[in-house]
This record gives sequence, C-alpha cells and structure tokens, in this order.
Amino acid sequence: MTDAGFMGPPWQMDWTLKAQAARDALPEHVRKALDAARAELVTAADPYFRDIETDAGLPASMHVEPARSSDPKGSRVLYFDNGHGWLRYVFVQRTEDPQIVVEEVFWQ
Repeated sequence: MTDAGFMGPPWQMDWTLKAQAARDALPEHVRKALDAARAELVTAADPYFRDIETDAGLPASMHVEPARSSDPKGSRVLYFDNGHGWLRYVFVQRTEDPQIVVEEVFWQ
C-alpha cells in the first residue's frame, strides 16, 4: 500500500473472455508486443495517463488516449506496435485490489 492508503503498481490485470480469446488468436510476435504493452500498463503510476505529458514515459511505439473525450474517467485505449494494434481497458480504482480490466484487443 502507498501512504495514501491505496494500492500501487504493479496493478492487477483481468481480461474479458472476448479480449483473452482475441489475444490468444494473435500471431506470436504480436502477442510479444502486446505483452510488452501490458508490462508498461501494469507498472504505470497512473493507468489513466492523466496530465499534459500523458504517455511520455511509454516507449515510442505506444501511446494512450481516452476512448471518449467526453468521459475522462472512462475507458482508455493503449496503442501498441506503432499503432497497428490497440487494447481498450478501464482502471477500477478501489482501495483494496484496484485493477485494470482489458475489454477489447485488436491488431491489423
């Protein structure tokens, strides 16, 4: 736990069945890129990537943005593999057991 009473990174991550099936169907090299994106996400201090330099700490091949600008605390989209793939996730910030839930995975 952090001093504020909240759990901190590394965050727990769950996948919806649809997202897990999509991940499992990807080619091996894409799954490795997705795993690298996952590692960046679960170790981020703020999985919402809020502020001006929202994703400055991510590798150049990744960036994050809100799924809908009208919902700042809603889903986020993490682009990986230089924009060829993305995953949509929400961060459930609870005092105990906060977690990231991956709702959808796509790669082209």
